[in-house]
Amino acid sequence: MLIQTNGRLSNDAWHHADADSVEYFNLADLWEQYYEWSAYGAGATVQLHGGDKVVQYYVPYLSGIQLYTNKVLNASRSFGEDYGMDFWSDDDDNEKMSRSWSSTSDDSFNCDVVGGNRRRPGHLYFEFFEVCSPYGRIPLMDKVYELSQGFPGLTSLKSVDLSPVSWMSVAWYPIYHIPYQRNVKDLSACFLTYHTISSSFQDHTPETMTYGSAASGKQNDQKANTVSLAPFGLAANKIQGSLWTNPRTGDHKRIVSLFGAADSWLKQLGVRHHDFNYFVTHPM
Repeated sequence: MLIQTNGRLSNDAWHHADADSVEYFNLADLWEQYYEWSAYGAGATVQLHGGDKVVQYYVPYLSGIQLYTNKVLNASRSFGEDYGMDFWSDDDDNEKMSRSWSSTSDDSFNCDVVGGNRRRPGHLYFEFFEVCSPYGRIPLMDKVYELSQGFPGLTSLKSVDLSPVSWMSVAWYPIYHIPYQRNVKDLSACFLTYHTISSSFQDHTPETMTYGSAASGKQNDQKANTVSLAPFGLAANKIQGSLWTNPRTGDHKRIVSLFGAADSWLKQLGVRHHDFNYFVTHPM
């Protein structure tokens, strides 16, 4: 049902810290998995109500990220409000969404108070929460490169360097579908996926570490060459139709479960995630 949002890391990107420790990957290798998706979109096959199938393409955007390190590094800084939210568009719907997005940001987001004084394992190295309208954003790969100019740890840190509360959220917005279909409102659905990016969760959630093909396409190679960081949480927007929640399957129950996990995670960390708030308050 949902697009394949797992970041698949090749065997070359997966390392051992030492003989007795968990494996780890470099963050630079993680971001590299989003390179083609950021440039061309990630394709997902969708079966319409009439039985026709289309390939819907989504572009990933960095929605939010918090990196907590096991050791103290440079002073942390929050990003979000530094980025302007004014933008211009010829499209009336885009303008309405932009104004709505700005209103949500004014009412419910303040990156300076994220987390309050709550204690949590690790030291906050970096956090970023996107507050720009979707139409004014740049793809995930470009955003990470931009942010890493001031925070090189975004590309130099390893997953084993990060505490268990390190996480990121990716926003997936549709850009086009093939073949083109007229007036298919359900194809405007968009998603937020939540991922932990610390090696600490490897032993606790083995079911999320599913393996897939690196290049050969052979089943045996799939289990040996790559590892996927599956989302533990999800928020969705514009999925009211049965196209995304087939009553004859467990789709709805699965979506509710993943949404609850994302909501619980944000509450436990005391995070006010702007995109999540928008999805909740603007379901249509």
